[in-house]
Amino acid sequence: MPELPEVETVRRTLVPAVGWQISSVWTSGMGLHMARRPPVARLRKLVGARITAVRRHGKYLLLDTDRAEAILVHLGMTGRLRIHGKADPRAAHTHVVLGLGARELRFVDARRFGQVDVVARGKEREHPGLGLLGPDALDEVIDVAAMLARARDKRTTLKAFVLDQRVIAGVGNIYASEALWRAQLRPTMRTHRLSAAAAARLAAAIREVIDRALDNGGTTLSDFVDADGTEGENADYLWVYDRAGQPCMRCRTAIRRSVLQGRATYYCPTCQTP
Repeated sequence: MPELPEVETVRRTLVPAVGWQISSVWTSGMGLHMARRPPVARLRKLVGARITAVRRHGKYLLLDTDRAEAILVHLGMTGRLRIHGKADPRAAHTHVVLGLGARELRFVDARRFGQVDVVARGKEREHPGLGLLGPDALDEVIDVAAMLARARDKRTTLKAFVLDQRVIAGVGNIYASEALWRAQLRPTMRTHRLSAAAAARLAAAIREVIDRALDNGGTTLSDFVDADGTEGENADYLWVYDRAGQPCMRCRTAIRRSVLQGRATYYCPTCQTP
């Protein structure tokens, strides 16, 4: 699933679309997330509108328009949002196309876990997905005291805590493993045992792995490309994710893989504190 660095990379490569006018709307008619179809009528009302900004919170993208509404996009597991020439052949699993003059913005999603919706600008937090999100992982400062307070109220694993979008929005499975390794914390550790010092290390590690992935254009393991069709290079720089059996880059112990809450989890059994 595209996580914050991948979605932010898409956002940055969509910035050239600011000022472009929506000239047409096409949808496949198929349901996406929770079998919901994109709101065709509301999308078609935006024909003639211009894109004024491209924003992001967590894993959600928002394309503001010069009308009172914005287009919300979540890439789900396999979604791609790309700019194409109008004459380019449409890929299989294309579900939404916004005509933008000589170009098209196409949403392609093979597994159909993504979302395309229309929300009122200024009321984005009323959307059921956005409304639940905590502060964004790219916010200037992660509130360590607030994070620690939430951790001590829970009895879940540290990995599940980092993945909870209500705590910090945007961190997914890849960067949870990476941040926990960087902070030297075991994914199975219970959150109520988190010390203030460990919470500060974790907050710093989350920001470090996000910034590092952004510098590398995101992580492409299978599907991810940015709005220009470029794959990310961060898979070549991962410290622990998908490296089971390989030596830890800190202590040379073999990295282990386990399944935690149904998600593949990678960690060092020696230098990540239980």
